[in-house]
Formats: sequence, C-alpha cells, structure tokens
Amino acid sequence: MPLNPQVTYWAEHAWLPGANGPAVEREVLIAVGPGGRIAGVTADSGPCPPGAVRLEGLALPGQANAHSHAFHRALRGHVQVGSGTFWTWRDTMYRFAGLLDPDSYLELATAVYAEMALAGITAVGEFHYLHHAPGGVRYEDPNAMGEALIEAAARAGIRITLLDTCYLSSGFGAEPTHAQQRFSDGDAEAWAVRAEALKPREHARIGAAIHSVRAVPAEQLGTVARWAREREAPLHVHLSEQTAENDACLAAHGVTPTRLLADHGALGPRTSAVHATHLTEEDVRLLASSGTTICMCPTTERDLADGIGPARALASAGCPISLGSDSHAVIDPWEEARALELDERLRTRTRGHWTANALLRAGGEDGHASIGWPEAGRIEAGALADFTVIALDTVRTAGPPARLGAEIAVFAASAADVRHVVVGGRQVVRDGAHLLVGDVPGALAASIGALSS
Repeated sequence: MPLNPQVTYWAEHAWLPGANGPAVEREVLIAVGPGGRIAGVTADSGPCPPGAVRLEGLALPGQANAHSHAFHRALRGHVQVGSGTFWTWRDTMYRFAGLLDPDSYLELATAVYAEMALAGITAVGEFHYLHHAPGGVRYEDPNAMGEALIEAAARAGIRITLLDTCYLSSGFGAEPTHAQQRFSDGDAEAWAVRAEALKPREHARIGAAIHSVRAVPAEQLGTVARWAREREAPLHVHLSEQTAENDACLAAHGVTPTRLLADHGALGPRTSAVHATHLTEEDVRLLASSGTTICMCPTTERDLADGIGPARALASAGCPISLGSDSHAVIDPWEEARALELDERLRTRTRGHWTANALLRAGGEDGHASIGWPEAGRIEAGALADFTVIALDTVRTAGPPARLGAEIAVFAASAADVRHVVVGGRQVVRDGAHLLVGDVPGALAASIGALSS
C-alpha cells in the first residue's frame, strides 16, 4: 500500500483530542509527512489554502473493524431466510466456507474490504481460520488463504491484522468434522509453525487467535497464548457467545470459559475477548483485572440472537471496548457504535450509558489498539494519517450544528454518509467512490455470485 509522502488536507470540521476531552473544531489543516503519519494539525486555520485537499464534512479517526470473518459476507440474505438457531446458521456458513480457494477468496475479500473502506473503516482485524483446502489438504503455500487476505486489504487500500486462528476440535474432546478439517493444523505446535511463516508488511500485521475454548484443547491454549506473548502480538478469542459453550466447558473442565483462559495465561492487555455475552460476575472480574479488551459485535449478536452482553459492566470494571462487524450482516461502524448504547438502553430501560465520544473511541483508538495498531485512531501529530469524513448535509445528518458532530456520527449517520477516507495519507475514497476498486457493488456481486451459483 504505497503512501502519499507529503500532502495537506483541509477539513471543514474535525473531531480532535484536547485537554478537556475530544471536541469538534472548524477549518482544520492536517499535514501528512513522510511515512504516512500526521505531521501537524492546525484548527481554526482559515479558508482552505491553495494546494491543500479540501474535505467537506466532519473528519473523524478511521474506524477499526476489530472482528471480521471476510467470507461471511457471502452469507448475507441467505441466513436471514426463515428462523433457526446459531447452530443452523453455522451449517450454512460451513457450506460457503467449503467453496472458497485462494483465488476466489482474494476476489471476495477485496470486495468486502472495499465495502469496509466505503463505510469509513481503515483497518480490519481478520479472524482467519479458513487455512487449508476442503478435507484439510494443504496448499503448496500453507498460508495461501492468509496471503490472499493480506493482498486483498492492500488492493482495497486498508490496513489489516491477520489474526491467524488455531482451530483444532469440533467440541471438547471431539475431532473436527469434515467441514472443519480445512480449519485445523492438527495441533497447536503445527499451527505455530505455519503461523510463524506469515510476515508483516507496511499495511499488514500478524496476530493470533484461539477460535474458542471448545475448538482448542485446554492443554494447548498456552501454546497459542505464548506464541502471541513472545511476539507482543494481539491475541483474540471468541468467548461465551452461546450458553451451550459455557455448559459444555463446565461439564468438561468444571470452570467457565473465562476461567479456563485465565488459568492457561490467555488473558491480558493484548487479548481481546470477542462477544463475551454470557458471563458470571467472576468472569467480569477476571477480564477486567487482566486488562483484557472486549470486542462487541452488536449487529451480529442481534442477528444470531446471541443476547446482549454485559458491555457496560465490563467497561465500568475497566475493560477497554472495541467493535467489530463479525459476520457482516451489515458493514457499518456507526451502527455498531450506536447499537452498543441502544441495546443497553433496551436491556436496562435507561439512557445514557456511553457518550458519543466514548463510542467513537471504541471504534477508533481502542479498536486500533485491540488489533495491534496503537499509533492509529487519533487525529493528532505523530499518529498514522488514517481518517474518514462523514457528510453533514445528508437527509440523516443535516440540521444539527457541527459542534454536535460526534453525536451526529454515532446516533444518526450511516455508512452511506461517508464521503472521504484517507489511509496513510493516501485518499482511498473520494466523494463516496472507492478509488482503487472501481465498482464495489459489482465486485461483491461477481465474487459472491460465483459461490452462490
């Protein structure tokens, strides 16, 4: 992903950090220096100067999609027919997973990541377990599928953290099913050898993931956690998304999934627990005391009828919160942010659990930290020049004064209101059009249609 070495943007308005907290400032110059980092930010700069790139609307930090399964985008529509459960949804997911190879995954993921860019997402944490060919046959390059995802992010102009996922079992003590064989490396040591061959590059970093405590035997959890710890890499894990997982873990080990992870050294400030929907009070204490981040995926959690997790209790206890679109029922970071607050309102029948500023931080600074890009998620000198601009003159956003821009973005805007996106100083989206993938809807239709046919 080549960087624009030096350019200056002029934002009509921008949400900037300040001594008294973030605030919307007007007429903001954002100078990008070599390396795609912000060299300086000047508010109240006056009219757009000659040579600067004019960005009308409200500039916000680029949003981090901290939990993605790119191939799930092909399920949209199919899994909304009729009723069913998480487990019947999973059967459909396995069917689509079985159809992909490195070439078709490259095409699909490029389109999906371009859709993310159009929504204001500048970095994605890809929870990647689709490693091998159907039946578990190894590709000539054992990381061909992961390399396809890294290349797809480059083509779409966004950053990626490939969270290479250890997935070894269909349940506690059970062998992988035929559909799951392409996920498995056999054991955690073999997973670690394959994952070690993945190398970071300018737009890509490598992390690790434990699919879940049901998919990695307890005695092998430490191998994955140690791999991530030795490399100071992010470690992600699906946690307590379903009560059935909790019940099975208690039956197998006599403890909750959270306690099992804690006992094997898998919690900590570089760990993100995804979903964390069904927790005990002790689970909350363990997660908070370890500094574990919680990645909530509200649009997926409601689509799958998972339940409303204790996000407010976790945040109050000290867990950072990040956000992800997970199964891509929709790709809209603004909807994920407001759903966190609105779902809590429904659960408690009270309002005001998070401010708009706090929700933007979840999608911005804390989201980027969750996936190993701590230098992103802020519009300030020294940060990566990754930001998005939403329009303030659409049917959803027009009317309120610009000083309420954070509230407009979180509680009114949608992906359709994203006007510009800049990654590493390079403009990726201009006036709502992707500059690298010319026809994103067409690319989605072609790549998904090839699977559906």
